[in-house]
Amino acid sequence: MLLQEDVVGYMEKKITGMDYLYLALYAFAGIGLELILVGIIEPIFGVSLESYTTFQNIFHWIVICIVWLAVGIFLISLAKKKYDFNLWEHRSKLKGWQYAGIIFCLIVSVASHYIDWGGFKPLLEFQRLGTLKFVFQYVYYLFEAFLISLIIIFGQKACEKWFKNDAIPYGGIVLALTWGLMHIISKGSISVGLLSAFGGFLYGSAYLLVGKDYRKALPLMCLMFML
Repeated sequence: MLLQEDVVGYMEKKITGMDYLYLALYAFAGIGLELILVGIIEPIFGVSLESYTTFQNIFHWIVICIVWLAVGIFLISLAKKKYDFNLWEHRSKLKGWQYAGIIFCLIVSVASHYIDWGGFKPLLEFQRLGTLKFVFQYVYYLFEAFLISLIIIFGQKACEKWFKNDAIPYGGIVLALTWGLMHIISKGSISVGLLSAFGGFLYGSAYLLVGKDYRKALPLMCLMFML
């Protein structure tokens, strides 16, 4: 009969970086489910992205937020059950230089969005959408940031398995190469894609800055994503 230590050791040997990379890619695919909603499901009901009414727009956001939440919960549960990786388990106490780094990341993130949008993103969106749609748009952003955070965390874990180095923001690189560069296609702009890729790298750096404490990393990434 195997001892508990032997079982743990066996599981550790069986878990590879590819296992975590798959989780990161599943989270990325989860974000991409919106394309199926927009391109296949909604047209069946005669709804078009170009002609959304306010109600249809809000309903779309609600539906995709539910889908993203379900995907995220499933992946977190899968990581814990199959790989014994609990995102919520690790906690860290921040030092002064880490707070300074967090502020720096926020400033750089806001600046990059300012360049991308040609102004302060929340203000421009509020002026464009109005109060009701603005509120639901930013709820939508919260859930998108949730899946983005999982791409970072699982991508970081995968590369740490491979390269045995936890000081490089690998998760941010994975996010930049997937979600970030995807914007070249979705937005039809290389500059937007490169700025998004830079933002992805920045989010990964922020994750390391908070000591991989998901309780701190998630709200920080949401804030960076929305401002």
